[in-house]
Amino acid sequence: MTDSNAPKIVGVIFSWADLQRALRMRNPPGLFELRLDALTAKRDEVEATLADLPAPLIITARHPCEGGLNQLSARKRQILLRRFLPHAAYVDIELRSVDKSAPVLAEARAKGVRTIISFHDFNETPSRRRLDEIARAARSWGVDLLKIATRTDTQAQLSRLLEFFLETSLQIPMAAMGIGRLGRTARRQLLKQGSILNYVHLGRTGIAGQPSLSEIRRWMAARENV
Repeated sequence: MTDSNAPKIVGVIFSWADLQRALRMRNPPGLFELRLDALTAKRDEVEATLADLPAPLIITARHPCEGGLNQLSARKRQILLRRFLPHAAYVDIELRSVDKSAPVLAEARAKGVRTIISFHDFNETPSRRRLDEIARAARSWGVDLLKIATRTDTQAQLSRLLEFFLETSLQIPMAAMGIGRLGRTARRQLLKQGSILNYVHLGRTGIAGQPSLSEIRRWMAARENV
């Protein structure tokens, strides 16, 4: 990965079965995302396997209001992130959690782990003004990447997300993706426009619009052949 801002595929490890698939991959994606909130009951077993993963790791422990499982408190999420930091290339913390998790960001930087601030809205694509506020807030924390995932059921929502991605003047590397009826369309267009991280499922997904690894590789091949 010579260009740190080149688009990358991220395989989401959301279950024990996903982890087993990831471990067996001979042609893995560029990164894996480990959803610690979904795997907290097997954290010891998960940690024992990570040295064998065939690609670098993003770790996250998602807030319950942004799709996190098991209703984990801020303290429990921070404990998980700190435990798994030695295995991580990136750590992802939601904007809503970053104040309380500032020590985790500091520890990540001290360990050479890159940092992501994320924002997920499963109901709407916020206004352009709100999206710009989110980007400014992420930049103020000095993180390496901003990840934004919003609802794209309508053309208006999709257009708003694309406009923000293409026209924002805030200089922060960004990953953006849609969820919902036009989720696949949004993700393919955002990949074409340079979204840095592009997330895929490794078997099953509960996220409308999230593609498979083989599907997004076809998109990437088409993008490179344009």
